[in-house]
Amino acid sequence: MDRVNIIYRVERNANIRERAKAIAIEQSVEVPLAAITKQRVLDEIVGRVERIEDLPDGAHRVTISLATETIGGETAQLMSMIYGNISLAEDVQILDVDLPDDLLAAFPGPRFGIDGLRKLTQAHGRPLTCTALKPQGLDSDELADLAYRLALGGLDMIKDDHGITDQAYSPFAERVPKIQAAVARANRETGGHCAYVPSVAGGPRKLREHCRIVKEEGVDAVLLIPMIIGLPVFQEMTAEWLDVPVLAHPGFGGAQRMAPPLFFGKLLRLFGADAVIFVNHLGRFTWPRATCEATAANLTGAMRHVKPALPVPAGGMTLDRVPDMKQSYGEDAMFLIGGGLLTARDNLLARCREFVEMVKQPVAA
Repeated sequence: MDRVNIIYRVERNANIRERAKAIAIEQSVEVPLAAITKQRVLDEIVGRVERIEDLPDGAHRVTISLATETIGGETAQLMSMIYGNISLAEDVQILDVDLPDDLLAAFPGPRFGIDGLRKLTQAHGRPLTCTALKPQGLDSDELADLAYRLALGGLDMIKDDHGITDQAYSPFAERVPKIQAAVARANRETGGHCAYVPSVAGGPRKLREHCRIVKEEGVDAVLLIPMIIGLPVFQEMTAEWLDVPVLAHPGFGGAQRMAPPLFFGKLLRLFGADAVIFVNHLGRFTWPRATCEATAANLTGAMRHVKPALPVPAGGMTLDRVPDMKQSYGEDAMFLIGGGLLTARDNLLARCREFVEMVKQPVAA
């Protein structure tokens, strides 16, 4: 029977074998083995400790396997089985998951992927460019004017800031048509293919309504926050509700102890994100370069039938970071600079064009 291998980091423990066994039981049957009377459950369903390795810092790398049939090919159950109860234990972090072919087949992954995003924006042979509409508090007309000026600068994508959703000063049903029209006007004037990416958020009723508006307005892509709307909802939206590419925003993604290359690089891709925004090194946050590059590698690397997704390093990026990002991520990436463009104010158009030209230049040898 196929099994799912889950790799955890467990902090220093003098009795690591017993701790590993306890994790395996917690994540599979959640009862003392003495309470189980059915032999098949003991033989097949109870989690197994497959490997324990000591790490240089004294912690341990523990591999546990679970029966694939306990997951049922469903997003919520997958997350519950690999890191549900044990996420409450402060000594355990999940590092990676290896899904067997029969389980992986239940998750189609991105519908569009890197090739779809390149086709949408007509951006080939280079990284894509992106910015965010900011700050909070602007009304729909002000946001549309800002989007128009940004689109004139030749950017590939302009997304709503993730905090701009359905506020009274820029309600979704009013804002989206105005910004979509403004970007389309700029594209007609420049011959460009800039795509507007509205932020879709809320509970199920509001998400459905916003998806309807997105479709009616001919929006080219949307921004979702998987950890805010819920991973099962995110997966269902990418697979069934939407027929445009989806950018996944990392908001609330730090409220768990899941290794970034696993969560942002593997799981969000598996659940259908066409592009994933994550924290770049030397920005506002403190991820190391190796973590960022490993996240990108998981987004673009081979995963059987699953299309590659576009890495979007972000988080306080400025134009002077572009050469370094090109060295780290190559051409299969999208560089997102928000405030670093908007601080140009009256020189916004010139700074956007400078950003676009920097990205188009070949990586220095």
